[in-house]
Amino acid sequence: MGRQNFGGFGGGANMQQLMRQAQKLQQQMAEAQEALDAKEYEAASGGGMVSVKVSGKRELTGITINPQVVDPDDIDMLQDLIMAAVNEALRKGEEAREEAMGKMAPGMGGMF
Repeated sequence: MGRQNFGGFGGGANMQQLMRQAQKLQQQMAEAQEALDAKEYEAASGGGMVSVKVSGKRELTGITINPQVVDPDDIDMLQDLIMAAVNEALRKGEEAREEAMGKMAPGMGGMF
């Protein structure tokens, strides 16, 4: 019975090359993950009345509220502005993460 080559994965040299490529990709992805985690994303709402910062680790790291927007009779508006700014900052971070990971592994973009 002869040796079969299943799509280029049957030979030892091919398998070793594939493993090296996988290890290299894994290392590149780990480095990219570290870089993304270290980044900070900022977004504002209400015309800049509320601004927030989030880390690449998806953690809220800062909130700035313009005193002019603080109205004790309208706390709901302030809460909405904060929520909108946080969600936008998180969206920016996620978009950057998907773009970076998609460049490394085009067929795996939705996994991260």
